[in-house]
Amino acid sequence: MVDLSVASLCFITLICCVLCVMYFLFHHYTDRYSKNPSPQSYPLIGNVVGFLYNRHRFHDWVADLLSTSPSLTIQVNFFLGLSHGICTADPANLDHLLRSNFSNYVKGSRFQSVLNELLGNGIFNVDGEIWFTQRKIASHQFNTKSLKHFISDTVQSQLSNRLIPYLSFVCENGEVVDLQDVLSKFTFDNICNIAFSVDPSSLDLQKNDFCSSASLFVRAFDYAVDHSSRRFMLPLPLIWKIKRSLCIGSERRFREAVRIIDDFAMNIIGLKEQSCQIGDTNEQESPQDLLSRFMYSSSNLKFHDEDDKRKFLRDIVISFMLAGKDTTSTALTWFFWLIAGHPRCERLIYNELSGASPDESPGIFSYKKLKEFNYLHAALTESLRLFPPIPINSRLTMSDDFLSSGTFVGKGWFADYSAYAMGRMERLWGANCREFLPERWLDENGVFQASDQFKFPVFHCGPRICLGKDMAYVQMKSVAAAIMYGFEVVAVDGGGFPERISNPPYILSLLLKMKGGFPVRLRRR
Repeated sequence: MVDLSVASLCFITLICCVLCVMYFLFHHYTDRYSKNPSPQSYPLIGNVVGFLYNRHRFHDWVADLLSTSPSLTIQVNFFLGLSHGICTADPANLDHLLRSNFSNYVKGSRFQSVLNELLGNGIFNVDGEIWFTQRKIASHQFNTKSLKHFISDTVQSQLSNRLIPYLSFVCENGEVVDLQDVLSKFTFDNICNIAFSVDPSSLDLQKNDFCSSASLFVRAFDYAVDHSSRRFMLPLPLIWKIKRSLCIGSERRFREAVRIIDDFAMNIIGLKEQSCQIGDTNEQESPQDLLSRFMYSSSNLKFHDEDDKRKFLRDIVISFMLAGKDTTSTALTWFFWLIAGHPRCERLIYNELSGASPDESPGIFSYKKLKEFNYLHAALTESLRLFPPIPINSRLTMSDDFLSSGTFVGKGWFADYSAYAMGRMERLWGANCREFLPERWLDENGVFQASDQFKFPVFHCGPRICLGKDMAYVQMKSVAAAIMYGFEVVAVDGGGFPERISNPPYILSLLLKMKGGFPVRLRRR
């Protein structure tokens, strides 16, 4: 009979040998080409311990790590070396990643595996010819005056008929309301109108609930987005992939949510097709909503069949809904949080608004007048600098490369850039980088001055820069102006006072949502 103590010793020795070999391979691979700094990384386990310990303050942890690197760039190592990557806050590196060597850094399998069920082959989830075709169509539409006016008119209508009456009701009854939730519902109604010409009416005081199909769509869409965020944030992707293959737990609920989204979208597409067929003998009005525009613009494209065409339309419109829903509401939530903690800035914005008479009551300003609000534009931009709705973004490397800083990036590595960290880099914005200071965006005449896109990548950069940037500003300025003209927003917890900017209450997600919502009271001006 074999002595158990000898067997145990042999087993321990074998384990030690395996660990030593893995340790050697780990360092041989990561140090072979460069000495990329990788703080808080340990043999075999990589950065997992630091990630788990700092999960509640992930973006600030990343900002801290990047600020200690001479190149504003660090290497990231996962458990057992299963994946490697870099994260940067260097504008020159962003220029390299997102413009000068654009073809080497793609969305790739990392994005597609996580977002395929929700976005399919939509513009934000694909590369190459498919992306180029959709980008060309979308770029043409987003540069038309008719779409800009349609979006502006839609926002103004929703403000006059939904948001302001709802907030007036809340104000008159002295209620505490979660402004983050209200803004999320408003932007969802708004993007549904812009995308489909469908109004879920989630802020309509005359209804207890909106139509059942739209209600299901709202809940399904929110769940699908939140679940996709959780997929990205899991340290071990194998967990959710196993659950997906077995169709259990949260993955089963996610599959059902996507089915509801598909049914709703395909039903709307079918109705649009029928309306076009019924009216094709009459003089047609120019298409207004995004779906109608993409149907018209894609009429010359070749598809295998009608189902293939409907899938194309579904994917691209759902993608723009994702881009236009919670990004805007998230940006506005942090803006009002900061304004609540900076009464001087609030007074300056209100004085600017008071100097221009609204075109409609209450507080609805025209597109032309919105463009004249330089301080409001600067305050929103400063809020975006500190709290970008998408705090971190990622690419997949197609072949070995060196960044502008000399940092090596291996084939198959991910390449992340943190807009959140960049807004907090003293080397980029000066010693007052963590202060809310709208004046940093104004010249000596008080006119807004934009920053270099690679220093301020809130709307991304290069060929993939956000097509809806200008219209996002129109929506944000319209909402901020209407609310601030009519109400004083009082944060229940005090809001974003200067000392809280360095310790903000956010949750770990694809979007920088505020933890626990944003409870406020409203006072009529």
